[in-house]
Amino acid sequence: MKKRTKLLAGLLSLTMACAALAGCGNSGKGTEEDTPAQEGAQENDASENQEQEDAADSQNGAEKITFWNMFGGGEGDFVDEIVKNFNDSQSDVEVESVRLESNEFYAKYGAALSSGKGPDVAVTHCDRLAPFVNGGQLAELDDLAVQEGFDFASVSDLSMEAVTFDGKVYSVPLDTHFHMCYYNKEILKEAGKLKEDGTPDFGDISPEGLLKFLQEIKEAAPDKKPFCINTPYFKEPFYNMYYEAGGELLNDDLSQAAVNNDKAKEVLEFFMEAYNTELADINDVNPWDTFANGDSAIWFGGVWEAGNYFTEENGDRFGAVALPAFFGSDTHWASSHGLTIPAYVDDAKKAAAMKFMAYFSTEGSKIWGKAGHVPASKAVMESEEYLSLPYRDEFVKAQKTVKFAPQINNYNAVDTVIAEQMQNIIFGHVSIEEGLADIESEINDLIQ
Repeated sequence: MKKRTKLLAGLLSLTMACAALAGCGNSGKGTEEDTPAQEGAQENDASENQEQEDAADSQNGAEKITFWNMFGGGEGDFVDEIVKNFNDSQSDVEVESVRLESNEFYAKYGAALSSGKGPDVAVTHCDRLAPFVNGGQLAELDDLAVQEGFDFASVSDLSMEAVTFDGKVYSVPLDTHFHMCYYNKEILKEAGKLKEDGTPDFGDISPEGLLKFLQEIKEAAPDKKPFCINTPYFKEPFYNMYYEAGGELLNDDLSQAAVNNDKAKEVLEFFMEAYNTELADINDVNPWDTFANGDSAIWFGGVWEAGNYFTEENGDRFGAVALPAFFGSDTHWASSHGLTIPAYVDDAKKAAAMKFMAYFSTEGSKIWGKAGHVPASKAVMESEEYLSLPYRDEFVKAQKTVKFAPQINNYNAVDTVIAEQMQNIIFGHVSIEEGLADIESEINDLIQ
């Protein structure tokens, strides 16, 4: 590959890295894991803050702990509410929430874990755990959970699998976040593609069937875009459809890349056909806004975006269904937020942190579910209160077929390679075959 092409793809990937943290939140725009929080007022010097915390004694004698997170916007408001409610609910532990910029969070958390100085509890995505766990930098939580009376059986089995390493648990899962098929009922109705029950009439559930469905929308509503594809973060729609097709990123023993195959080629050919026939606009740099503004029929967006669409102002304009099995299965990409305790934390603060984590899972999740993420707590996920929120029954349905990232130390590097090369492929810098071969080569260089 030409170095200049690779550099341009890398710059695009870096520019978009914040929203690649989109499922964990800020404004709810973008996908997979958050757009960056607002700069300035919320910026914190974590080390200085921790020194101040260690020097201060709470007036009520409570054990004071610091909680690092990357949540801004509406999600940040929910977290603030959960922390306040916890602090008000008891007098043994006092939590101070420290919000870091999402695009800096893991660099700062990694530095804190390496130096042995930083937060007492922190949000961590499940696909970021492996290097911290394998480096001995996170506390095992099994005994702490027993000590605080928290039962991991109360958490979704899928979520627990993602945070368990060699039989030991290193994180309390808070949620599962993934993508839904959002749709504009007005456009589908105009195109004759809305069923009586208010769901899309996709016809044949296949790649060819979806292209036909989109073409019919284009003909019926020529002033609207049939399909918004997340071009700026194209790895996300690729992962969803590739996993539906039965694809894997790595082989069974996680020793080699497994992306260069006919399944990946078929998925990429589908998306290229959608671009080339103008069923989707490859130059749309804000597809989430295009859909939110009512200018597109279909959008594969994050559950964390629910608050943008299901509002009193929008009324019944938008709907959501689990991603249909266009490529043969219901399996699709997902990640998860959880709470971790650094290994350097002393026993008293570990116990205090575990008390907060248990509260967040059991009580805080009732609030956290309003952000769109599917709570990891089985009781909350199955509760009437949660299921009464718009389309949450579809969210729960979709949660049951998610696929998390492989548990390898350098998954973030693997993910970055795929993100960069996907940009090269869809913009025609390389052919599909060349791009997949490059992905295979670069991933193998990373993991072998």
